[in-house]
Amino acid sequence: MVGSAIVRRLQALGYGKILTAVRDELNLLDQAAVRAFFQTNAIDQVYLAAAKVGGIRANNTYPAEFIYENLMIEANIVQAAHQAGVQKLLFLGSSCIYPKHAEQPMKEEALLTGGLEPTNEPYAIAKIAGIKLCESYNRQHGRDYRSVMPTNLYGSNDNFHPKNSHVIPALLRRFHEAKVANAPEVVVWGSGKPMREFLHVDDMAAASVFMMNLDDEIYQRETQPMLSHINVGTGVDCTIRELAETMANVVGYQGQIVFDSSKPDGAPRKLLNVTRPIKLGWKAEITLEQGLRDTYGWFLENQDSFRK
Repeated sequence: MVGSAIVRRLQALGYGKILTAVRDELNLLDQAAVRAFFQTNAIDQVYLAAAKVGGIRANNTYPAEFIYENLMIEANIVQAAHQAGVQKLLFLGSSCIYPKHAEQPMKEEALLTGGLEPTNEPYAIAKIAGIKLCESYNRQHGRDYRSVMPTNLYGSNDNFHPKNSHVIPALLRRFHEAKVANAPEVVVWGSGKPMREFLHVDDMAAASVFMMNLDDEIYQRETQPMLSHINVGTGVDCTIRELAETMANVVGYQGQIVFDSSKPDGAPRKLLNVTRPIKLGWKAEITLEQGLRDTYGWFLENQDSFRK
């Protein structure tokens, strides 16, 4: 989802030489294959958007895969990029890097100041390691490897798997199928009380290209060598109940929404402090309702490809 959005953004800005590789062409868990890819191709910039991702259920079910695969992907790419002489790289992390009970909205300085949310701790540990990888190569080798921490992302090309997807694609598919089946109710995991911030993937792509190409002197003015990551979000959140109600309205579902409090809620609130990106000259533009309508439109056009 994120990679394709970044490609669209680069193309819109006139970039003509964009190199991508699908999973069948390059296994990012294979260190030798990744090294060979970088040595074979002349690469100037790297957007490290690849990751194993999923919602609460997926993180709880496959913790070993989430920490192992994400650690391997980022380590292989950062090391191969350095060995190939690539000077500029942008690592995409996640807002789950912050402590479960971090002060809201969460500032970059909250990193490593408390315990993580248990349901996605393995994924968060891997993303924290990615930040430190970039900082370590910068300090030791003089690279310009930057990190951005997006809030919860959604949009075109999202994963709409009925069990392993994030909250927005999971709810969107559930409400759509309930509308088609004329189901009397839709069950949503948790109490509906936790608050979440959501960023459309096209906004994330715009932020990524902006941060990659920001003048080094300006970037360093707002960061530190060992606290170099930048939050990327809207600065606005809503409850899961409000999200579900907005989603039902967008989809056109008129049945009852039921919250299953026996299921985990996750962190009570996850709102990013976006002072840094605003100071640097970037802010989100797409509202949640507008983004949900765009995403539902994409879902309707492409639902046959992920019907099963």
